[in-house]
Amino acid sequence: MLPEGLLEKLIIKNDTKIVYLILDGVGGLSLEGKEGTELQVAHKPNMDKLAEKSICGLLDPIDPGITPGSGPSHFSLFGYDPLGSNIGRGILEASGIDFPLTSKDVVARINFATIDREGRIIDRRAGRITTSDNERICAKLRDNIKLKPNIEFFVEPVKEHRAVLAFRGEGLEGDIEDTDPQKVGLFPLKPKAINHESETTAKLVSDFLSQARSILADEKKANMILLRGFAKHRVYPSMEKRFGLKSLAIATYPMYKGIARLLGMAVIPSLITIEDEFKALKEQYNNYDFFYLHIKQTDSRGEDGDFDAKVKVIEEVDEFLPRITELNPDVLVVTGDHSTPARLAGHSWHPLPVILNSKFCRVDQVTRFDEISCIQGGLGRQPSYNLMTIALANAGRLSKFGA
Repeated sequence: MLPEGLLEKLIIKNDTKIVYLILDGVGGLSLEGKEGTELQVAHKPNMDKLAEKSICGLLDPIDPGITPGSGPSHFSLFGYDPLGSNIGRGILEASGIDFPLTSKDVVARINFATIDREGRIIDRRAGRITTSDNERICAKLRDNIKLKPNIEFFVEPVKEHRAVLAFRGEGLEGDIEDTDPQKVGLFPLKPKAINHESETTAKLVSDFLSQARSILADEKKANMILLRGFAKHRVYPSMEKRFGLKSLAIATYPMYKGIARLLGMAVIPSLITIEDEFKALKEQYNNYDFFYLHIKQTDSRGEDGDFDAKVKVIEEVDEFLPRITELNPDVLVVTGDHSTPARLAGHSWHPLPVILNSKFCRVDQVTRFDEISCIQGGLGRQPSYNLMTIALANAGRLSKFGA
């Protein structure tokens, strides 16, 4: 990892274009009877053709063997230290819905969940309730929960089973452990302060959860809330300040818009389908230097454990890939943020394949875009953090270091 501030000193501003096509959770594992990983099984002639004229490799989002969350893996892709930049999921979700954060806020992500009569979790996502149900339940909590008069709280819907919980007040700290055990059949965990400074906030969270359970007791699906990713708001140096890149995020899911906003990217607010995203890229292509086009569905189908559905998403994205290549960006990267094998139905530690195409790349011998083929590529295996530097160099945006 380069010393802090060195890369910024080498930046050259020019009119080159960099496009990151990020298939969230694209890395996979072979499954019995499927003859390969999701990428190996998918029919993806356009990605394979691109790999054939590019340089390829494998990326570790954090470090070998470390299973990453979406936040740190994305910070790494954008050239930010995934350890030093790590922040709770709550802030990412809040930024994703453009919630007006302040320095007094402690924020967590809500998963609406289903518990049985004894209080054990039987569905961590409450059957993926509709967003309209989410909005109704958030209003129900806002209207009925009562906290100390010097504390404000906000319960804001995100999408489906996810929402944002924010506490605002003096002296609040966010070093609190998750209440989500991330397994069914277990009881929700109690909010536990990691340090003395967060004990007051942990008691506040405990009071909130106790009231919420009573208020939601008559709900058939979302009768409990699980909290993850507590954090206080912090400010990051923008992509434009660090790299001279006027950047645009093209994403459908709020959390990924949140990461982009934290890094100073412009965000298109109301996209729904994958086709919408590719249309937006073409429409906005003359207005920005760097484009982050995020595909969520690969990750969602992996988390569902649905191998075939993940394959279909990869194939759908492949059909749209020519809409990027016809724009002829100076640098085109195709990769993911982490692996989400359907076989594991969750994030994993496995490295993920990457394609980097530019007129200056050393084309290697890789002819297919998948986990096994790309390890033979010229990029080898390296941290995702290095990707931004390599992309900037291929775009002619880095000057020589030293005499």
